[in-house]
Amino acid sequence: MAGDADRRVTIARIAERAGVSAPTVSKVLNGRTNIAPGTRARIEQVILEEGYQPRPRKTHRSPVITLVFQRLDSLWAVEIIRGVRERAHAAGFDVLVDEVTQVPPSGADWLQKALSRQPQGIVTVAAGLSEQQKKVLRRSSTPLVALDPSGDPIHGTVSVGAANWSGGYAATRHLIGLGHRHIAAISGPLDIACARARHDGYRAAMDAAGLTVPRRTWSAAFLAEDGRRAALELLDSPRRPTAVVTGNDLQALGVYKAARALGLRIPEDLSVVGFDDLPIADWCVPELTTVRQPLFQMAVAATDLVLDMGRREIPEDHRIEFGTTLVVRKSSTPPGL
Repeated sequence: MAGDADRRVTIARIAERAGVSAPTVSKVLNGRTNIAPGTRARIEQVILEEGYQPRPRKTHRSPVITLVFQRLDSLWAVEIIRGVRERAHAAGFDVLVDEVTQVPPSGADWLQKALSRQPQGIVTVAAGLSEQQKKVLRRSSTPLVALDPSGDPIHGTVSVGAANWSGGYAATRHLIGLGHRHIAAISGPLDIACARARHDGYRAAMDAAGLTVPRRTWSAAFLAEDGRRAALELLDSPRRPTAVVTGNDLQALGVYKAARALGLRIPEDLSVVGFDDLPIADWCVPELTTVRQPLFQMAVAATDLVLDMGRREIPEDHRIEFGTTLVVRKSSTPPGL
């Protein structure tokens, strides 16, 4: 009937059909998490059946770009902050840096907190989005770009990353080319996409050279102390490797410390390759061979995307990937030299 076709769906009608109150429906629409799963599912089904579309609200956005880190305790964060700040300030925006306290960053709490400030846009670093968070984000119409996301960078989230697989492959091929045959790897947490890709690159290079990958996978947080602990176990064995590929530069520093504790010299007894090329890589003794990912440029690109999306400009690509480069220094030499 024409009357039915012209009927506007309201929150009250959804509440009536779902057998709940209007405030409960509002909580679901706003992404609140304090709703029983069964109740949420029932409400979302009614919303879908009714074809409810919330009225677009005019939002006064603050002149701020919010930069959200899952962890704010690594030196690479400084390079990312520099890149975001430079581009945001040039465009007339301030930058607010925040840290996700949830590990893993599940639920919508941190996103709700970021959205409550009504920023021009959000850049997240290694903080993946759940399906519920994506729904909340779509309703807010706030631009968001994931920088080096911890989850799968597909599924509609605009993201900026690096060629992590190629970097892991190049690091390992470099050591193989020097003559190393017993090469171990200390990876980052393998539930993080960039860490898994770097480790897969290492394995691919070993397989291509016909070399045996150690049965045990050494995995640690992207921190120097965690790298040190993993290296102590890895190196204090009868058949220790002659070279180690690490998940990042901080882990490589941990390997340096473990090697000193065990009386091993770098690179005479052990070659080490890192990943990131942080400024500290050039200040290590010996200077660290590492894979450079252009963190500053990646941060600039992520900020540009957020600003473009804020102007309703649709990105041509949902994924921008920067190349990585092997930087050879003094921590890697042929074995036995």
